[in-house]
Formats: sequence, structure tokens, C-alpha cells
Amino acid sequence: MDFLHKLRPYHLDVLKEIGNIGAAHAATALSELLNKQIDMSVPDVRLVSFQDLPEQVGGADTEVAAIFLRVEGEAPGSMFFISKIEDMEQLVRHLTKNKSFQLKQPPYDELGLSAFQEVGNILAGSYLSSFSDFTKLMLQPSVPGFSVDMTGAILSYGLIPLSEVGDYAIVIDTEIRELNREKAHVSGHFFYLPDPDSFEVIFAALGVETNE
Repeated sequence: MDFLHKLRPYHLDVLKEIGNIGAAHAATALSELLNKQIDMSVPDVRLVSFQDLPEQVGGADTEVAAIFLRVEGEAPGSMFFISKIEDMEQLVRHLTKNKSFQLKQPPYDELGLSAFQEVGNILAGSYLSSFSDFTKLMLQPSVPGFSVDMTGAILSYGLIPLSEVGDYAIVIDTEIRELNREKAHVSGHFFYLPDPDSFEVIFAALGVETNE
């Protein structure tokens, strides 16, 4: 990962722009699903070492709701969307009209879980489409899984299929809010963990030279 010292602020600006475009596409799709005006924004994008990822959402022991999937194609990796349990419950209740939906204790409502995974499909598909458009790389999401657990356990479980993990992740902060309703607000974090060889592919596609 020695090429990381070649990164410049504008490279992260490009990643943020990719995130904003993906968020705009996701907001349109969520607006249609919810029949409400939804706005999404990306307050920040950064590179974070793998060992520091749990701290992005309050620590390894913080209980969260997560959607995770594999990214296949020219830059394979793992992707997670992690949010506070209360925020995700709120979003699913809007989708299903089921005011009693909860994620704190199984069994979970099947319709609610389907809505949960559909949100994952929309968010992952929107962000990956934006990545593909900018980098010209072919990237395809797998069917998402979900989990409600501590952050550390979710990250470990989602990465079990990998024989090794890259040193860094691209973190895309995400805010989802219903327009004209200040309290209807969901915050979350996208973690894109490229496989070890994929990081150089991604940044080479963004114009960062990876060879001296």
C-alpha cells in the first residue's frame, strides 16, 4: 500500500463526488419506494485502516444494523452499510407501514427484513454504478445479507470468505432524510473494503500512479 502517499486531496474529492452521485441516484429510488421526497448526502469520504473501522461507528462493541455483500468484477471486495439500529428501524417502518417493526430481538418480521435488504440493494447498486461510471471498471454486487450484532462481529463475519483483507477501506458517510421532516433522519456509513489487489486497480483508474 506504499502508493497511498501519492494520494492528493483531489483524489478524495473524486471519491466524494462519486459518493454524492450515488447518493442522488439512491435518493431517487428511495423516494419512489417510500412515496416521499428523500434527500441523501455524503458529508465525508475518507480512507481508514481496517483496524480502525469499528471506531467509525462507535467501537467494536456497539450494536448496529448492517447490510453486507460481496463486490465482484474488476475490483472485487466487500461492502457494508452500517447504521444505528433505531435509524434502520425507522427507515423500514416507513417502507412497510409497520409501526411495530423492530430489530432489537428476533424473530424479525419477514416483510420488514425484505425491505431492509431492498434498501441494501438500492444503496449498494447506486454507489457501485457511480463507481463504475467514474472508473470504467465493471463492478457487480452480490445479493446482500443482513445482520444485527456488534460492529466487530459483523465486520469479521462479512469478511470470513476472504483469505486476506486489504489494509484500508473507503468510508463513505451517508445521511438519508425526508425533506421537510428534520427528525426523519438516518445516518450510516458505507465501508468498501477492496481485496488487496483491487485497491491499486481502483486508484489507477482514478489516475493515481501505483508504480514508481
